[in-house]
Amino acid sequence: MTLAKLRQAYTSSRIIDGMGAVFSGYMVVENGRIIDVQKGALPDAVRTEAQTQMVELGEHTILPGMIDCHVHLTMDATPQVGPISTDEEKMLAFLRASRNALRTLHGGVTTVRDCGTQGNVDFALRRAASEGLCVTPRLLLSGEALCMTGGHGWRFLGQEVDGVDGVRKAARQRLKAGADNVKLIATGGILTPGGAIGNAQMSVDEMRAATDEAHNAGKISAAHAHAAQGIKNAVLAHVDSIEHGYFIDPEGIDLMLRHGTWLVATSTPIRNVVTHGLAGGLSQDMVDKAQSAIDAHVSSFKQARAAGVKLAMGTDAGVPYTPHGSNLDELVYFVEMGMTPMEAIQVTTRDSARMLKMDHLVGTLEVGKCADFIVVEGDPLVDISILRAPEAIRKVVLNGRLVMDRDASQFLVGAAFGDQAVIGSRFFDA
Repeated sequence: MTLAKLRQAYTSSRIIDGMGAVFSGYMVVENGRIIDVQKGALPDAVRTEAQTQMVELGEHTILPGMIDCHVHLTMDATPQVGPISTDEEKMLAFLRASRNALRTLHGGVTTVRDCGTQGNVDFALRRAASEGLCVTPRLLLSGEALCMTGGHGWRFLGQEVDGVDGVRKAARQRLKAGADNVKLIATGGILTPGGAIGNAQMSVDEMRAATDEAHNAGKISAAHAHAAQGIKNAVLAHVDSIEHGYFIDPEGIDLMLRHGTWLVATSTPIRNVVTHGLAGGLSQDMVDKAQSAIDAHVSSFKQARAAGVKLAMGTDAGVPYTPHGSNLDELVYFVEMGMTPMEAIQVTTRDSARMLKMDHLVGTLEVGKCADFIVVEGDPLVDISILRAPEAIRKVVLNGRLVMDRDASQFLVGAAFGDQAVIGSRFFDA
C-alpha cells in the first residue's frame, strides 16, 4: 500500500466547517479528498481498518485551509520595493517567492492569489512546484499588473500600457502566459512616490477591454482601487473584485451591490506602514497616505459590510512591513471592525473560495472537496487572535498531504511526493 492510498481519520472536539457549523466529530481523508466528515464518534469499522491512519487531535480545532486573495510572493516586506528586470534579480526573486510561499503555508494559508509580479517569476514558481522542486500553497497568478504610463506600480509591479487596444493586447499576453487573474491599476497608490492615492488612472474603457478578455477566457479580474471615482470606474468596467477600496463612497457601494463586485479590503498593510514606516525608512508622504487610508477605511468597510457587499480576505503580504506568514492578522482586524470570529473565518475560507471561483474545490470541509485544512491549538471562536500566533498553527494539510507539523520531531517543509504535481497545478482539478 502506497502513501497515496493511505486513509487518514482525524478526530477533534472542535471542527469548524467554514459554513457556519462547529461540532465535535471526525473527518476522513483519502487520495487528497475528504470522503467523510460528521459530528459524533468515528465508526469502529473505520477506526479498525488496517489502511486507516488515526490522528486524534483532542481539544485542537480543525478549520478549512485559509485563503489569501491578495499577496505578492516575490516581495519581502522590506521598505524598498524594486523592479525585477535583470536575470540575477529574477533568480533572487524566485528564491524569495519559494521561501515566502512556504512561510505562507506554515502560517495556515493553503491558497493564495498573487496580485502582481514582474518577470514571470510567479509562473516559474508554479512550474517548480509542479515538478516537486518546492512546496507552495495553491497558486492563482496574475503575472504583471497592467497600469497606465507612469501609473501606480509601474516600476516594481506592473507593465505600462495605454489605450483600449494596448490594454487588450497586454491582457491577452498575461492570459497566454498562464494568468488566472488579470490585475488592473485603477488609482494611485501608497508605494509609488509622488502619486496621489486618490487619483483615478486607467479609464473605464481600458479596464473593460482587459476584463472582457479575462472573462472570455474563463478567468477573473481585479482592480487596485483606493479612491471613490477609481473604484466606480473599475466596477463599471466589470472587474470581479476591488482591492483595498479604502475611500469607497455610498454611490460606489451601491454600484458594487448592483454589479455583484467583491471587496478585498486589506486592512493589514496600511496599519503596518503607519506603525513601522517612518522608523523603517519609508517617506513621510507614504506614511501620511497610509494614515489617511486608515482613517477612511474603518468607516467605509463597515458601511460596505452593512450594505451587503461581498467580502473576501486579502493582506497585500510582501509589501513593506507585512511579511508572509503573518496573513491571519487580517482576521483580527475583521473582528475589530465588527465581524464575529465565525464570520471572519467564513470570509477567509468559504467566501474567498467563491470569489476565486474555486468553491467547488476548497473553502469548506465537505465530502468531495480537496483535503486542505489546518489544525489550531485553542478555540479561535473564543479568541480569534490565536490565529496570528505561529505556534498555534499545529498542522497544515494541503491536498491531503501533511506539509507542516509542529508536533512532529522535526518541522516538515514538504518532501517531494511522488504525485507532487497536484500541489503546483492551477485550480487543482486532479
